[in-house]
Amino acid sequence: MPEVDLVVIGTGPGGEALASRAASSGLEVVAVEAHLVGGECPYYGCIPTKIMVRASDALAEARRAGELAGDVSLEPSWAPVAARVAEATADWDDAVAVKRLEDAGAVVHHGTGRLDGPRRVVVTLADGSETTYTARRGVALDPGTRPAVPPVDGLEGTPYWTNRDAVRATAVPASLVVVGGGPIGVELAQAFARFGSRVTVLQHGERLLERDEPEASALLEQVFMREGIRVLTRAELATAAYADGTFTLGLADGTRLSAERLLVGAGRIPNLDGIGLESVGLDPHAVSVDERMRAADGLWVIGDVAGHGAFTHLSMYQSEIAARDILDEDGPTAEYHAVPHTTFTDPEVAGVGLTEADARARGLDVKVGQTDLGASSRGYTHGPGSDGLVKVVEDVSTGVLVGAAVVGPYAGEIISMLTLAVHARIPVATLRTMIYAYPTFHRAIESALSEL
Repeated sequence: MPEVDLVVIGTGPGGEALASRAASSGLEVVAVEAHLVGGECPYYGCIPTKIMVRASDALAEARRAGELAGDVSLEPSWAPVAARVAEATADWDDAVAVKRLEDAGAVVHHGTGRLDGPRRVVVTLADGSETTYTARRGVALDPGTRPAVPPVDGLEGTPYWTNRDAVRATAVPASLVVVGGGPIGVELAQAFARFGSRVTVLQHGERLLERDEPEASALLEQVFMREGIRVLTRAELATAAYADGTFTLGLADGTRLSAERLLVGAGRIPNLDGIGLESVGLDPHAVSVDERMRAADGLWVIGDVAGHGAFTHLSMYQSEIAARDILDEDGPTAEYHAVPHTTFTDPEVAGVGLTEADARARGLDVKVGQTDLGASSRGYTHGPGSDGLVKVVEDVSTGVLVGAAVVGPYAGEIISMLTLAVHARIPVATLRTMIYAYPTFHRAIESALSEL
């Protein structure tokens, strides 16, 4: 039975970074990946979807030019988008990523890894052959998630899309129904709509982006309606059928819809099945980790399945914490009070820390400040497309921000300042003494603070 220092099962962004860091530090590392080294983000998530979003934003800006700079003639084409996506993903080939890991000193296996007791991993390759490794320091898990598919009568066997299929699109469907109003659903809905697809979004809950502030959801829905995207909330897909190039869909309330394509973006499922957690005395359906990403002695878990958010940046953050623990290095432990996120619609929707509702649910005495981004001087000069807001949530007892939201152009960049404020627990009194550049979008933060 071969012995190594560390086995990494799953090489999403965090797993790949962890394997590379450990191998570069001199450990004997085996990395096991069931699909593509790099995980969902570079092939089906962050990178290809943002290429699609960027292209659709360019169309939207061109259409706004008539109000700002004169007439513009447009002829949208999906071909450059598909070409850029294929280039960015290397046609969904991970050879470059594999070489990166091998150059760092890791051994890479394409196959599945399964825990078989403490510090033991059985690796099964595509040809069915198996190798069992003993890991002297232990095992790190970054198995990620996969698209969830709701149990809809008739859906199985139809050519529905998940995000993995949508990013491979070579043409824009004439009509599209999107199941799910979360980040994946709304980004892809707007991107295809701006290229001419007639889009309907079905959201099971009460509003789009339910984990964000309700004001953000309402503003995004207004923009969608203005752009011709139909949004149905409290909508449950009950039946699906496909024939002659058309989906026929039935909702629980009796509504009937038809579309050329159906995109299912209804959440994610942790890839914990079959990974052998029970062999080390853990719940096979859920994992708890401590502040150093330890789930058990000699077992570290990072990424989506660790339970603190399904974000690439969070997985990378956790990988560094786990790496320090594995390598016996000093350093800070994990904190999650200031995790930022951005949904790359137009306007962008960004947030950090607690929403107002979350803060109140925790029993905090809060003050809330909010301002209209579009009404700022920069919003006025920016003109069309400046819809937005800034919202800040203060814990009165400590005088610091515990959460914030930004909706608008460059919201994902503007949120960085508020992330620093929440992370470092900078007193609101100090934030009020800052000099904010004029005229900028971020100056609206000063206005929001003045409303506390």
